Amino acid sequence: MEYRSLGRTGVQVSQFCLGTMMFGGKADKAESNRIIDCALGSGVNFVDTANVYAGNESERIVGEALVRDGKRQTTILATKFNFPQGDDANARGLSRRHLLQACEDSLTRLQTDWIDLYQLHRSNAHVPIDETLRALDDLIRAGKIRYIGCSMFPSWQMVESLWVAKELGLNRFVCEQPAYHMLDRTAEREVIPAARSFGLAVIPWGPLCGGLLTGKYQRDQGDPEGRWQDGKDNFNREATAQAWDVIDLLRGMAVEKSCSMSQLALAWCAAQPGVTAPIIGPRTFEQVADNLGAVEVSLDQDDFDRIDALVPPHSVAVRYYDRANAVDFRPHTHRSVV
Repeated sequence: MEYRSLGRTGVQVSQFCLGTMMFGGKADKAESNRIIDCALGSGVNFVDTANVYAGNESERIVGEALVRDGKRQTTILATKFNFPQGDDANARGLSRRHLLQACEDSLTRLQTDWIDLYQLHRSNAHVPIDETLRALDDLIRAGKIRYIGCSMFPSWQMVESLWVAKELGLNRFVCEQPAYHMLDRTAEREVIPAARSFGLAVIPWGPLCGGLLTGKYQRDQGDPEGRWQDGKDNFNREATAQAWDVIDLLRGMAVEKSCSMSQLALAWCAAQPGVTAPIIGPRTFEQVADNLGAVEVSLDQDDFDRIDALVPPHSVAVRYYDRANAVDFRPHTHRSVV
């Protein structure tokens, strides 16, 4: 397992991050424990969750597992906030009121005194970024969180947040978590270059395109247990003819390299310039064991060229990033400090 710097910080994280969105949902507690034990035992020291996953259950399972394994001290633990936590109109978003409570609740569920990386799950046009950053800075100074990051922020919002932090003398974001895989390279246009310019780590989610890059699907055929049915997933994203051509190429390349398609797609993502640690999101023990095998897969320039010929840099074969972005910006909303 390779370890990489988390942006401009001195923290070292494993080249793959364990995502736990399935914990407490499609992966029950017992299976979730097997997954996290496998990952930590294989050298993964970076675990990502969110308070919205499985109605808070993911955080509870992760917290219990780290206590049971005695691995809290050596694990870089990340979680996220923003999405609704009940019916209360104020129990959501990026306001000071909500995020302070959300942090306390996550600390309790995670059974820890601190969160290594606390991330904004999405942007929110209703709350000025300076309000959010001031509250996060207070949490850092209180020792409850160590670093802060964002997810699915367009490049201009990333730069805005860095400017506000500098103007007000506040702690800055250290990472961005975008949707990114070889079938949608939108993040390469501005988000990843901006992150590289300003020293933010890039922690891609969805590197397997919701399972489309695992090899389990055939052209125009669904899978009764998968997200993709008849060429579309549960968010109505469509697998284009171009996407299937890429999948056919990867299937052949995986045979050449004696690895799985999942391992090949993950190795490609981890090798892209600016990428720190792609997030794997296994549902089963077999999936996490397979995914972690990506550390043994090496790609040469010819491999990258063959993939680029079908999905060139910046291109989109499946509209994934835009559908997931959900940027909520409205006219006349005053976001920045003046």
